[in-house]
Amino acid sequence: MFIPQLEDLGDVRGKTVLVRCDFNVPVARNENGELEIVDDFRIRSSIPTLKWLLDRGAKVIATSHIGRPHGKYDPDLTIAPMAKRLHELLPKVEVMENLRFSKGEEENDDQYVRELIRGVDLYVDDAFGAAHRQHASIVGPPKYIKSAAGRLMAKEAEVLSTLLEAPNRPFVGIMGGSKVSDKMGLIRALLDKVDKMIVGGGMAFSFLAATGHGVGNSLVEPDQFVLCRELIASNDKLILPIDYVALDANGKFGRECRTGSAKIFEHEIPDQWKGLDIGPKSIQKFDEIIMGAKTVLWNGPLGVCEDPRFSAGTKAIASAVAHFGGFSVVGGGDSAAAIEGMGLADKISHLSTGGGASLEFLENGDLPGLRALRESPS
Repeated sequence: MFIPQLEDLGDVRGKTVLVRCDFNVPVARNENGELEIVDDFRIRSSIPTLKWLLDRGAKVIATSHIGRPHGKYDPDLTIAPMAKRLHELLPKVEVMENLRFSKGEEENDDQYVRELIRGVDLYVDDAFGAAHRQHASIVGPPKYIKSAAGRLMAKEAEVLSTLLEAPNRPFVGIMGGSKVSDKMGLIRALLDKVDKMIVGGGMAFSFLAATGHGVGNSLVEPDQFVLCRELIASNDKLILPIDYVALDANGKFGRECRTGSAKIFEHEIPDQWKGLDIGPKSIQKFDEIIMGAKTVLWNGPLGVCEDPRFSAGTKAIASAVAHFGGFSVVGGGDSAAAIEGMGLADKISHLSTGGGASLEFLENGDLPGLRALRESPS
């Protein structure tokens, strides 16, 4: 699809450019109680666009949302740590405070849009991760001033459009995560595009339970069973796990509390046991499918990867996606974190910043932020 690029802005020397970035990165308080960035991937991803503008003599103002303050100031959601990190990389960029401290942002208030662009000559949207939102800073500026997509926005749209329109085959999708309801629309849309669809994570148990498999106390969504059965019955592309790593009834799992016994089960999980990862036979099966692919799209972990006892599946898939030799696209926070944590980011063709935006684009083929740029009168 056509969207205006940075070059379409013309001569930017001496112009003030508002750049909508996505600095919504994870933070945590250190031992001194200060907020520190845990992962600056999204901030680093904005550098090519910001540097392009600075190198051509523009005055650059970066802006972003952080979290969900719902129109009120929240010291835990200040943009200050992100501004500090950006200034270490590009000192000359001005950074505005959290957009969502104003109610006008999420309400897409036109008066707020006009305030946002006061004194601004040009607008650049490089916040693909927020492009699925009908918010003021996303869809508002293109109505009034000359606008373009930043490098990241343009790249994300190009890569995801290629996946939908002309992927090299075989094309394998890998969907993980906890709830099938979160990705049912995407799975249904992609089944027409992919050659195989691997389903893991918590969402796999709804498919398994819907078809009569015993899943013990694993996470299921009964209201999704009918759809799960329909998808399995209507095509042979869905690939489900065949063994699982499960935790006993009294065990606890997660980042902080880890108790109980973990055990591998094939085909069925006994009552009271909770499936939390794919097992070794599933890993081998999925690995063979990935290694035979030419294009892979991966979104979502295959298990509770923040607990080492249930991280083997996600790590194995990360390694396979990084080394299968074809075109790879990885999106979603936990998937991207697994890739980066294993030092494999440079082996991925495209590491998406999109999250929910990527999923919505793949499901619907367009996003409000992209549409606003295409339809801009200027």
